[in-house]
Amino acid sequence: MLKVGSLFAGIGGIDLAFEQAGFEIAWANEIDAAACKTYRHNFPKTKLVEGDIRNLDAKALEKVDVLTAGFPCQSFSVCGNQKGFKDSRGNLFFEIMRIADELQPQIVFLENVANLTEHDNGKTFNVIHNELANRDYFIRYLIADACDYGVPQHRTRTYIVAFKSKAACDKFKFPEKCELTKHIFNVIDKTVKADDSHYLSPDSYQYKKLLPAITDEEQIYRFSDYGIQKSKDGICFTLKANMGTWRDRVPFIKDNYGIRKITPQECLALMGFPKEYSFPDTVPQKEQYKQCGNSVVVSVIRMIVEDIYKVI
Repeated sequence: MLKVGSLFAGIGGIDLAFEQAGFEIAWANEIDAAACKTYRHNFPKTKLVEGDIRNLDAKALEKVDVLTAGFPCQSFSVCGNQKGFKDSRGNLFFEIMRIADELQPQIVFLENVANLTEHDNGKTFNVIHNELANRDYFIRYLIADACDYGVPQHRTRTYIVAFKSKAACDKFKFPEKCELTKHIFNVIDKTVKADDSHYLSPDSYQYKKLLPAITDEEQIYRFSDYGIQKSKDGICFTLKANMGTWRDRVPFIKDNYGIRKITPQECLALMGFPKEYSFPDTVPQKEQYKQCGNSVVVSVIRMIVEDIYKVI
């Protein structure tokens, strides 16, 4: 079985996709303590090294066939400060290269925001491309919106697959877009009552603002800097990590019982996680929302990984 080493593992979305496609996760690294609790809860057999990647001893890591990294995106995102490599988080990309130099994996798999290719007029992406090419990797990349690959959420990300083998790279193709057959309420069941804590009181400010704004109960809503945002075509807008910071940024729906925010488990479902994936009781709800927003769309990555598996 081909082995994977996971950097910036978060709650294990990338790892789960690789595991579903038949790979073995040899080890993972993550700095966030709350994310580590969720990771261990769902990957009890995987060796998780909790701590800063800059302190990770590459020589002590098991050799792997694939090195993955959903590295910090705030430095490159249009929603962040866009300082790129001038930001200490942006510079963590070079730590991935340090680990790759020691382990020499066949494949490096990277995930980041869509803006990665445009950041600093393309200079940032050129640096990433050249760092990989200088290590004799051949590169393919895709900018993909999750809703074009079967998931009812607008979440556009850049996926980079770098191969040591030119033949494998030449044979590899990213998955084709597919028709979206699921919409928000194919994923969220409005007939099932959520925990009472998720429902708004009719006397609350939020309820009074949302009630007249909910003109279509088949859509999802949230408060934004510009007022109340409404989804289109039954496709959820991008779930963001700030759901864990500002409660208004958690999306709301009107179900059979009232107006409520969607649950962390429903957020996971909109990220393509399976039903059996869960949060431990030791992780506060605000951290659960944050972890969802920081994660990846598992089912989209699985499609890519299945195509990787075919060529290696």
